[in-house]
Amino acid sequence: MGFIRKNKLQILLFLLVAALYFLVRLPNLLVMPIFTDEAIYTRWAQIALNDSSWRFISLTDGKQPLFVWFAMVFMKVINDPLVAARLVSVISGLFTMFGLWFLSFELFKDKRIAHLTSIIYVFFPFAQVYDRMALMDSMVGTFSIWAFYFSILLVRRTSLSIAYTLGFTLGAGALTKSSNFFSMYCLPFTLLLFNFSKNQLLRRFLKWGILAIFAVVIAQVIYSILRLSPLFSTIAAKNGTFIYPFSEWINHPFTFLIGNLSALWDWLFGYLAISYLILILISVIFIFKEFKEKLLLIVYFAIPFFALAVFGKLIYARFIFFMSLYLLPLAGWGLVFLIDQLRSKLKINKLGYILVAVFIAYPAFISFTLLTNPINAMIPNTDKSQYLNSWAAGWGVKESIQFIEKEARKGKVYVATEGTFGLMPESLELYLVKNKNVTIKGYWPIDEFPKEVIDSSKKMQTYFVFYQPEHKVIPHEWPLKLIFQKREGNSNSYFRFYQVIP
Repeated sequence: MGFIRKNKLQILLFLLVAALYFLVRLPNLLVMPIFTDEAIYTRWAQIALNDSSWRFISLTDGKQPLFVWFAMVFMKVINDPLVAARLVSVISGLFTMFGLWFLSFELFKDKRIAHLTSIIYVFFPFAQVYDRMALMDSMVGTFSIWAFYFSILLVRRTSLSIAYTLGFTLGAGALTKSSNFFSMYCLPFTLLLFNFSKNQLLRRFLKWGILAIFAVVIAQVIYSILRLSPLFSTIAAKNGTFIYPFSEWINHPFTFLIGNLSALWDWLFGYLAISYLILILISVIFIFKEFKEKLLLIVYFAIPFFALAVFGKLIYARFIFFMSLYLLPLAGWGLVFLIDQLRSKLKINKLGYILVAVFIAYPAFISFTLLTNPINAMIPNTDKSQYLNSWAAGWGVKESIQFIEKEARKGKVYVATEGTFGLMPESLELYLVKNKNVTIKGYWPIDEFPKEVIDSSKKMQTYFVFYQPEHKVIPHEWPLKLIFQKREGNSNSYFRFYQVIP
């Protein structure tokens, strides 16, 4: 009780920032259409929930299963499967925000920096996108930040209990996505914060080394759970889709470096926006104030960032989300430094609130636009085109489900889809798989109109969904009647729902 009374104001601020987080993340959670990968992951969770033999279903595509497992749990209490899966990311983002608070305070021992870093995260457009999507990347960020925090605690306090906690955090991260292995790779760099001036240097250093190895061993044991599945090897194969193996990279070591760096910097600057970039720049300019702490943040950002630039074969903006989080405490430090400098010169006590509002305003505007009108949000074009303005964005899915459910009340319905894996048929199966009057089947490739679909149309109401660029123009001889179409964001492509004419 004494602790609560002493820290009542801090706890109140903590709760207010958490409330602000939910106010920014939860409204209009379905305003963005279901993305292809979201449909896949959410459908996996649905299958795993109903069939325990498929708990490792994500390994069929070389993906670690922890996000799917959490989504599966949320589906037990939330009826809408997409809402359930997206809430996993919302809650992950909340824990990321808490992690950034503890991380910033542990590094700089200033609660103002901790609180402002949390607020910066709330309005961080990068986080606003991925904390509201049923993708693994928000959870990747969560475990990255907490692993970093416990790594710092370990190097400063060398406690067995901290090593245990770090090991389980590293293991959970490894079960989420391969990107989290960077938390293990970067662990030796926390020695930047090791106190080399205290007595018994060798003893303390050996103790840290043993505990760090112990934490990594725990993580590897947890990761070995995946070896229970015969599909464990698919993870390495999937990673090879995105990252050049050394044997292949050595033949063209720097051919793609400049192009990758250009894209990565463009995405990073686009999401940080000018205000956060200024704050980070201020922190870097005055890097010799809390030099080691800032350098460690930069190292944790730079190592995975440049590794991706060097070895990246197929890269997306979401890959650098967890890396960008290491820059936010620098932004928090820069904002507090700026407030203190201007206060001391201008003697205006409330100047701090004005500065916070100034630097938060533009990111907050972007975040608000993502809540209300995401197509026009000022985020990097690569993500906007992928999630909002392309065939991979599920515009028209909601209307299709409503139409099919209505028709299924009258009798049997057969729905054919363009594609056998991805947005179709998974997005329809999520909501219609339990409807006994609905049969859904995917077809690919569709060079000729499937005879099975024609036969079905003679027995029941039959429909066909087309949404990919391969069939922008439907052959006139195909027996199809357009029911409705929906433009896929601001693109020139359309999601089209047809009735098959017998």
